[in-house]
Amino acid sequence: MTTQIRRQNGITILEPSGKIVGSAASELRKTISPQIETSDEPRVLINFEHVNRIDSSGLSALIEARVAATRKKGRIGIVNVGKHTKNIVALNRLVSLFECFDNEDDAVLALST
Repeated sequence: MTTQIRRQNGITILEPSGKIVGSAASELRKTISPQIETSDEPRVLINFEHVNRIDSSGLSALIEARVAATRKKGRIGIVNVGKHTKNIVALNRLVSLFECFDNEDDAVLALST
């Protein structure tokens, strides 16, 4: 798994690609943590367009990021969630934990305010 990081309108956009399973979840955790820790009020968008699989360790990394961001009054949004990921998130009743968006432009606009 690789993750590209970019910024747009004060929002950190993470674009992981591949599978977020096993050790890749630890990589994602290591990538997200500094983005949250270095900001007073983190705004993070995770674009799942190139993620084709996620497991419970990947979900755990996302939940940890959400908790850390919330402690700092930040927000985490997700966009372009594929069917497999959406099913896993729904089955585990995690849908309400993340701000879900239909496209990146709407997400950046919403998270910027």
